[in-house]
Amino acid sequence: QSQLVESGGGLVQPGGSLRLSCAGSGFGLDSYAIGWFRQTPTKEREEVSCISGYTGLTHYTDSVKGRFTISRDNAENTVYLQMNDLKLEDAGVYYCAAKSLTCSWSWSQYEYWGQGTQVAVSS
Repeated sequence: QSQLVESGGGLVQPGGSLRLSCAGSGFGLDSYAIGWFRQTPTKEREEVSCISGYTGLTHYTDSVKGRFTISRDNAENTVYLQMNDLKLEDAGVYYCAAKSLTCSWSWSQYEYWGQGTQVAVSS
């Protein structure tokens, strides 16, 4: 059974850092584009970053450029999202999702989803 499992969420103060992990089981992530999405009660699901399959091209939404870094470790079959200088507006449930090869800003294009991990930013 193909699954994605997120971890690494938590409570952090503004300016702090977290590293989220998205581990694949039942399938290899190297040929898949992996996107990180953020959802809050008041906003639609928003893709914050994506890394494409094989080439590893990375994409970021404007609000996180320069603060978030997405990367993959194929040996560990895991994709990471390093989040630095966190802001109040970064809070939400973060989901990772997989689709074949190329990134898409449309969440409906993604085939596999994790269960989500909560990120809270508060002073």
